[in-house]
Amino acid sequence: MSNPQLATFNFQLILTLIDPLLVLGCSTLLVAVSLTALLVAAFPAIQDVSRAARSAEKLFDRLDRELPPTLEAIRLAGLELSDLSDEMSQGVQSASAVVQQVDLSLIEVKKQAGNVRTNTRSVWVGVKAAWQTWRDREESHPSRQISSTHKPSLPERRDLDLD
Repeated sequence: MSNPQLATFNFQLILTLIDPLLVLGCSTLLVAVSLTALLVAAFPAIQDVSRAARSAEKLFDRLDRELPPTLEAIRLAGLELSDLSDEMSQGVQSASAVVQQVDLSLIEVKKQAGNVRTNTRSVWVGVKAAWQTWRDREESHPSRQISSTHKPSLPERRDLDLD
């Protein structure tokens, strides 16, 4: 019959050979279960990433369609602002030139007003001197006097308000 030692040896040999295969099988089974659990848990996240990628693609397509016209409109607005700025600058320079001309005209008008005042005084002094000379002349020639009661007189300067 069989030898009990040999049976124990065979059983130990079998266990020794089976033990690494059992460990390898169990490890493989655990890895497969873990990968399956990982895929099951990651599936919703993968779906969310897929939806986000589609949304990003739609956004980029829309930006590709709308951004160039918008940038062109911004560029044109910048050019128009630059033109308006140049026109404003020219307008300010023109207004400055007009103000300078008005300033010079006012100075000239003041000078002319001073000349008019001087000329008016000179004319007044001349008329007064002529009147005095005429009166003195009539007083020296009594035959030319119209009437002794009526003597015309020049109005006083303060009555004429020439200033």
